[in-house]
Amino acid sequence: TSSHTRIGILNNPSSKIQEDNTAVARGILAAFLTQNNSNLKSFLNKLSKEETAKSLAAGTKIVKFVIPGMDGDTFEKRYNTLGLDLIKTHQMFCQEVLKLLPGQMAVISNGR
Repeated sequence: TSSHTRIGILNNPSSKIQEDNTAVARGILAAFLTQNNSNLKSFLNKLSKEETAKSLAAGTKIVKFVIPGMDGDTFEKRYNTLGLDLIKTHQMFCQEVLKLLPGQMAVISNGR
């Protein structure tokens, strides 16, 4: 959030939700829950790169991508304790309430 915008993320995966295919999604959620705005923006830019996703899929630990200024310990603890239920809840909301197909993307806007 800032004085101009607010952003949130809902996950709507198209594949079965498992630990090994949710590293990026869990990293994003953990960062939203633990970091300030400037660190969050920089970390999300780094995490959203294709080479980062490939590296995580190959087994690289998420803490390798923590940027200077982030509270790495708090982030890592939250990342490691963030269960898959939250992502499953996001998926259910996207499909049952928003009527999105699995994997379908959308932008939802709500004026202030």
